[in-house]
Amino acid sequence: MADVSAAPKRLRRVSSTRWTPWLYLAPALITLVVWIYWPLVDALRLSFFQWNMLPNSPQLFVGWENYQRIFALPKFWQALRNTGVYILGLLPLAVLIPLGIAIYTHDLPERSRNIYRAIIFVPMIIAPVVGAAVWRWLLDPSYGLANQMIKGVGLDPVKFLSDPNVAIWTIIVITGWKLMGFSTLILSAANANINPTLIEAARMDGASKWEVIRDIRLPLLSSTVLFLVVMTILLGAQWSFTYINVLTGGGPLGSTTNIYYLLWDFGFSTMSVGWGSASAVILFLGFGVIAFVLFRLIDRYSFHDN
Repeated sequence: MADVSAAPKRLRRVSSTRWTPWLYLAPALITLVVWIYWPLVDALRLSFFQWNMLPNSPQLFVGWENYQRIFALPKFWQALRNTGVYILGLLPLAVLIPLGIAIYTHDLPERSRNIYRAIIFVPMIIAPVVGAAVWRWLLDPSYGLANQMIKGVGLDPVKFLSDPNVAIWTIIVITGWKLMGFSTLILSAANANINPTLIEAARMDGASKWEVIRDIRLPLLSSTVLFLVVMTILLGAQWSFTYINVLTGGGPLGSTTNIYYLLWDFGFSTMSVGWGSASAVILFLGFGVIAFVLFRLIDRYSFHDN
């Protein structure tokens, strides 16, 4: 005769087993909800209100007015154009140059290879504010080292941070200098993981060094390259925020501002929470669509060695 009292114990054991994974996941899920999803939902709510962040100040519902005013602002479209310039300018510095460094330092002696990569990686571990302060001194139009060298060859000094036509490219170069080490490290690791037997087989068949790079290394590095392209497109303008804030403040004449700096300006400089939240929602939706398209392209065009 079956033991009737054992049935509730089995049910309790099954129920406990079912809930155990969720208990392990609970800290991470709570962190995601509290620090990511709840602020996102609250930003969406605040984008329909006018509020200056003071506790005793009422939140005035204005509907779609914040969005309408933002789209009507000339500096919003200027920031959007500048964001595109930042992305296009950073792609060679954050992807192409590190790709070349990773490939062409791979065949160096181990000690030399490590020294080169360490030198390239050093900017990544420097605090952005400290790096910005050093660059401000180097690029000073009167006594900066860069302009002293320019004067030494008989040319006029360049206003790297105060000329509207030059300032944005200065910020791009500084941001690329910061990111180059990270990208080189990622690509070097991916390049080192390529099966060496493929390289040896190609060389035995008479393939030149360029043919090995073109037909083996580049295809097998495609997924890593596409990943860095996605990172640069989605986060490139954000990575430049510190240098914009410290070196130019979005100027001169708004030439270095981008959508991230404009969002910060609305939210914390002018204390307009509604405008800042509306900008954040626009940014989230726009880059969300871009991310969806880019990840589809990665799935389609990545090549893997199976």
